[in-house]
Amino acid sequence: MATPLSDTSSDTPLSPLKTVAVVGLGTMGTGIAEILAKAGREVIGIDISEAAAAKAVAALESSTARAVERGRLTEEERAQALARVRTFTDLQAAADADLVIEVAPESYEIKQQIFRELDGIVRPETILATGTNALSVTRLAADSARPERVLGLHFFNPAPAMRLVEVVSSVLTAPAAVTAVTNLALDLGKEPVAVGDRPGFVADGLLFGYLNQAAAMYEAKYASREDIDAAMRLGCGLPMGPLALLDLIGVDTARRVLEAMYAESRDRLHAPAPILKQLSEAGLTGRKSGRGFYTYEAPGSATVVRDALTPLDGAALTPGRTVRSVGVAGSGTMASGIAEVFAKAGYEVVLAARSEEKAQAAKARIGKSLSRSVDKGRMTAEAAAQTLDLITTAGSYDAFADVDLAVEAIAEDLEIKQQLFATLDKVCKPGAVLATTTSSLPVVACARATSRPQDVIGMHFFNPAPAMKLVEVVRTVLTADDVHSTVREVCGRIRKHAVDCGDRAGFIVNALLFPYLNNAIKMVEEHYATLDDIDAAMKLGGGYPMGPFELLDVVGLDVSLAIEKVLHREFRDPGLAPSPLLEHLVAAGCLGRKTGRGFREYARR
Repeated sequence: MATPLSDTSSDTPLSPLKTVAVVGLGTMGTGIAEILAKAGREVIGIDISEAAAAKAVAALESSTARAVERGRLTEEERAQALARVRTFTDLQAAADADLVIEVAPESYEIKQQIFRELDGIVRPETILATGTNALSVTRLAADSARPERVLGLHFFNPAPAMRLVEVVSSVLTAPAAVTAVTNLALDLGKEPVAVGDRPGFVADGLLFGYLNQAAAMYEAKYASREDIDAAMRLGCGLPMGPLALLDLIGVDTARRVLEAMYAESRDRLHAPAPILKQLSEAGLTGRKSGRGFYTYEAPGSATVVRDALTPLDGAALTPGRTVRSVGVAGSGTMASGIAEVFAKAGYEVVLAARSEEKAQAAKARIGKSLSRSVDKGRMTAEAAAQTLDLITTAGSYDAFADVDLAVEAIAEDLEIKQQLFATLDKVCKPGAVLATTTSSLPVVACARATSRPQDVIGMHFFNPAPAMKLVEVVRTVLTADDVHSTVREVCGRIRKHAVDCGDRAGFIVNALLFPYLNNAIKMVEEHYATLDDIDAAMKLGGGYPMGPFELLDVVGLDVSLAIEKVLHREFRDPGLAPSPLLEHLVAAGCLGRKTGRGFREYARR
């Protein structure tokens, strides 16, 4: 159990943490020093390198000058903040600190040496915080003379901008120390989240597994680096693609974090992809070295430059087939959204369902969507009317006899889809391209239900189709080159970003997204963190538009479980097995927003 502060050898109460020493003045340490100084704290910056200390001061001067230019600081506030920061090259300078934040390299040896030296320098009541995101806080605390005063204080990069701070307690940490540091984080305008001691904590614990899977996907040559990154940005709304993010974090840093996570979890999803080791040992550590997954203009630059792996602009493809008319099979939200997308691009669209009534209802839904676009000024009433006129409805798939492209958007059930493709094989003209919008089923199984598997391809749109820019173009081993070219050309005309991927479970987006969601559920199952803390951590620390539990409830827990099962069957990795909690909620009928209850409860409409 943690020792209460009142029971420690010192009867001195905790200080209000007015003076803070920051040990390690790299990018993160400098950022932490800046936010402390702006918040009125006296800052003692310490780095063994005089050059690093000088660079930190220059960075602070530059950063605060930009803040003045943007109206975020006055000249007087800037001068006061800079005056609060003093830099030194000797740990003895921390003697008067109320709190020491260590932001040294991710090495037990280095950090333990710092903590041992600090034991003989700081006052008994001084709190010692480590900024690690991968190493055991408990192990660092146990090596200190005052383990009850040691905790983790994990800021996110860039520290001045990122609102999340993870406050990490070990079994030895005194509650009052946690309270003092949490109050400091609030004073700094941050959102503190209390977490226990395990590698990666919440945000990085979820983030690095996802990044590792993306690296392995690229290493397997399943998709290009550009397509993997574009898929996650456009399909999930993430600020950066995973491979670009690995370059920003540092490939070597990511490898160390994953090694620490794997040492504890023994989960294959945390075992660093071999390409991370290869790049690290070659010195290709990302932006800081000028080359990682991408090549940069110079070390430290964010500007990507062309290299041998960059796709050629307008690379010649096999000429595609002519597409003037499109058939959309289905009457649900996705089918109507896809029909709207094609009609807006000027295609003649046949919207067919199992009955004329269902098809008419789907067209009516499109009409309402177009009206909303008119009300918001996104299109004129005339353009909306012309778009709707391009859509004809039918209660039979016989209406697809003359379409050049037939797109299936029905229930995610392989048997039902195969029956439909057998029908399309009979009614569609020779040369028509047949596409499935499946998000998890094998495209080739749909293709084999026809006598022309070479004409079948996957076009995975994202919901809502009119708004989402991504389409995953899924080739099977039987898909003809001109069919692939046709769909790529069509994606360009309907103003969607096409990414190429092979026919395997989850394609790009779901194969990376759902293991991350499943791991978030496991954190709750293990009572490591709450739903709210996990959602906040990923939004504030990872830049995600929605937390994992918000997203699961929107997608539907039944849909999520089905995708998890498909991924587990395909890859046979124990780490991909669906969480029992997810299975229990689905069995109980708690499917998310659509039923009024999932991981959270919702008001019935």
